[in-house]
Amino acid sequence: MRITASAVSLNVDDVSASSAFLVEHFGFEEKMAAPGFASLGRDDAGMNVIFLRRGLETLPADQRDHHADGLILAFEVDDLEGELARLRAEGVAITMPLTEEEWGERAFQVRDPNGVIVQLVDWKGASSS
Repeated sequence: MRITASAVSLNVDDVSASSAFLVEHFGFEEKMAAPGFASLGRDDAGMNVIFLRRGLETLPADQRDHHADGLILAFEVDDLEGELARLRAEGVAITMPLTEEEWGERAFQVRDPNGVIVQLVDWKGASSS
């Protein structure tokens, strides 16, 4: 098997709101869109993020009404503190403050208008002290 691309697909109530959030605050571009659907990408992300309107008839019946609960979109970044300051300056609510786990992971979280959790993370274990 050869994987040629990757994507994560999330069911949300308002596709446009989630799409606009990733475009405005995280530099994604809308690559494709149609009623109830948007596919976003970044050249450096390694995957696309797809939003599907919850209840979309093209989804299998057992998936239609589910929401993206329990999923975290995690993006590793070079300057965690700089991104935190930038998002605060843009008025984005920080829903989990910057934390450092005992194994070295550092992260903070925000939520998009549909409640999708976006986590920015430093997995290199750099210490902020």
